[in-house]
Amino acid sequence: MTHGWPGSVIELLEIVGPLTDPTAHGGRAEDAFDLVLPSLPGYGFSGEPAELGWNVGRVAQAWAELMHRLGYPRYVVQGGDVGAAVTDAMGRQAPEGLVGIHTNLLVTVLAGPQPAESEQERAAADQLATFRESGFGYFLEMATRPQTIGYALLDSPVALAAWMLDHDTDSYDKISRAFLDGQPAGQLTRDTIVDNVTLYWLTGTGASAARSYWEDGRALAQARASGQAPPGVSVPVGFTTFPGEIWRSPRSWVEQSYPNLTYFNQADKGGHFAAWEEPELFSEEVRAAFRSLR
Repeated sequence: MTHGWPGSVIELLEIVGPLTDPTAHGGRAEDAFDLVLPSLPGYGFSGEPAELGWNVGRVAQAWAELMHRLGYPRYVVQGGDVGAAVTDAMGRQAPEGLVGIHTNLLVTVLAGPQPAESEQERAAADQLATFRESGFGYFLEMATRPQTIGYALLDSPVALAAWMLDHDTDSYDKISRAFLDGQPAGQLTRDTIVDNVTLYWLTGTGASAARSYWEDGRALAQARASGQAPPGVSVPVGFTTFPGEIWRSPRSWVEQSYPNLTYFNQADKGGHFAAWEEPELFSEEVRAAFRSLR
């Protein structure tokens, strides 16, 4: 299971209990998982890459090798945000042993326009357009000039916190309520938010995490220049849309990206940091998405 930016493995900690010991959290014993929660290269606990080329495709290959070395002959993968891109890449690479994927952010829509015929499609297209118009600044800066912002992220904890906390409107509102009103959204509490920022600060990984967006931007440009369409995803795919997500992907969009969609659900609460905000609900979605693959 892979975290995203500006998160870390900290955003996944509260799902460890529900997924590894489901009977203690209202689930069934047969729904238990072994969890492998790696830290993305250059993020928090992982060291800074010492060479170029660590885009999501290479991370996906590393994760497949990790699972092989850990001795798992059969496994599933899950991710949101950057983790969704890694999960998507693993699905397309189809390493031996991978039997299914689940994501909660449809990263494929960033490649180009999507259908906007139904009411749900038009609403999602409007949300995506708003993101590109007014919420895309951090993405563009890190994808094109990561070192510029990187100096500030390594020099000042205030700059680091400001850069990390202003991610998307829904999350920013929830973070503000946690600090100003003492009303956290689930486990998106003042303490865990500070823990996450502190992890980046103490490990000095603000700049290296930003560079991962630059790596992915270069890889995407090269892929487009090649004129070759990416391979499809042949393994079963599960997808959950959370209402507070930056764009709420309708089933039609998900099916267009993943024709082998076997599970789809629209959750009634949660946002971009779904595992962090609603760990019990998120765990239920993971169980449901992969139940048919047991």
